[in-house]
Amino acid sequence: MADEASKEPDRRRFRPVPVRYLLPNLLTLLALCSGITAIRFAVENRYEIAVSAIILAIVLDAMDGRLARYLNGTSRFGAELDSLADFVNFGVAPALIMYFGALSNLKTFGWVVCLMLAIGAALRLARFNVALDDPNKPSWAAGYFTGIPAPAGALLALSPLYYQFLGLYADAHEHAKFIAGFLVVIAILMISRVPTFSGKTLTRVPREAVLPILAAMALGVLFLISFPWESLALVAALYFALIPISFLSYRKRKKAPKAV
Repeated sequence: MADEASKEPDRRRFRPVPVRYLLPNLLTLLALCSGITAIRFAVENRYEIAVSAIILAIVLDAMDGRLARYLNGTSRFGAELDSLADFVNFGVAPALIMYFGALSNLKTFGWVVCLMLAIGAALRLARFNVALDDPNKPSWAAGYFTGIPAPAGALLALSPLYYQFLGLYADAHEHAKFIAGFLVVIAILMISRVPTFSGKTLTRVPREAVLPILAAMALGVLFLISFPWESLALVAALYFALIPISFLSYRKRKKAPKAV
């Protein structure tokens, strides 16, 4: 009896975990598997599949956080797991893909550039985690990221390969020096203070806009499936165009008298 009584507190300590905590973490792990698998395909010179795996990781990353908030399943463990997965998926994996696919002929210089891309993603994610605890951040600032987020950085960093897949050039190594400079710019943008739209505060839409938005999303998915590289190249170009717009929008909100 004494032994059973001593085990009772241990049984209470291990309480069942709600399923709502497991599902977002499962998506995060699937995204991590996709990112690591992308490295394998890059080593095997199967770059189209490698890039597709990173895009899948981006989609899963966008889903896991929203699913956690929808299910009220956010947790400290999930946040830490998400950050670690993001570093691999959007820092390490894109850097290795671009090294093997575009910069390997630059040897050490190309490797240093890819290291800069990975380090930029790591610093970006670390700063994002710290900023979550900032009590002085105004409410309207939640609509902006500081610097480009890691998933967007990966999407942009891989864009030279989209043009190769489209046939604009036979091999990205032909433009290795230009691509190296481009990747340095992406790394700098990730750790910069440039504000970019986040979209996380967009939780409701006007009723009259529901059908047009659903139609646009369906059309976007169809284009991504039917014309993947054209669609990704267009998305990357549009994101670049949005950076100065988001910067001007942020400055306007910051200077507004009622900005809180």
